[in-house]
Amino acid sequence: MAIPAVMIGYGAITAQGDAGINHRERTFVQKQFRPVSTGFDNSLIIAPYFELAAVALAGVESHNDRINILLIIAKGEAVMLASTFAVKYLSRETRPNGDDNLSFPSGHTAQAFLAASIVHTEFRDKSQWYGIGAYTIATSVAALRMINDKHWQSDVVAGAGFGIMSAHLAYLSHRNRWGRKAIGRDVGMAPMYFGNGTPGLTISWHPTH
Repeated sequence: MAIPAVMIGYGAITAQGDAGINHRERTFVQKQFRPVSTGFDNSLIIAPYFELAAVALAGVESHNDRINILLIIAKGEAVMLASTFAVKYLSRETRPNGDDNLSFPSGHTAQAFLAASIVHTEFRDKSQWYGIGAYTIATSVAALRMINDKHWQSDVVAGAGFGIMSAHLAYLSHRNRWGRKAIGRDVGMAPMYFGNGTPGLTISWHPTH
């Protein structure tokens, strides 16, 4: 959790609107790049999830099964949306282009880095390249938000921190996984269905000697 905390802290400290490092970075980006269609970065934010699905369909074994990955994604999305939008409405930072006062942090960047963090966690035991690819996509989203004058540098750095933090919290809260996994000392839990189709739950205890 140290890395996202540092990123969020850095973003908060440098969130000064069109001043300091934000001003310098915006000036540099405007000189070097032209705006890109916003439809591109709007679509790219979920690209790491497509990578996750493609790698899984290719037969690469993930850290969790599909049901548990979906649960982790749901938890991460809930944490990310709640935290980023709460801070947006509290900070009231004006966007570089003046569209509104919901600039800090970047929700697009948070979304992309949340998805990238899940890809990295699920497949890092197989190859680090899966995570590198996902984080490259997420970084591209952050860059496009600045190129399109939608966010300051402080917004995208903090947004990345919120995304990574949300993934960490989702995994920390998901230690008792759904399926035949240990939920305590020598205790297991698994779903089951009775003869009439009624869903249920089995709990097993295997004492050790």
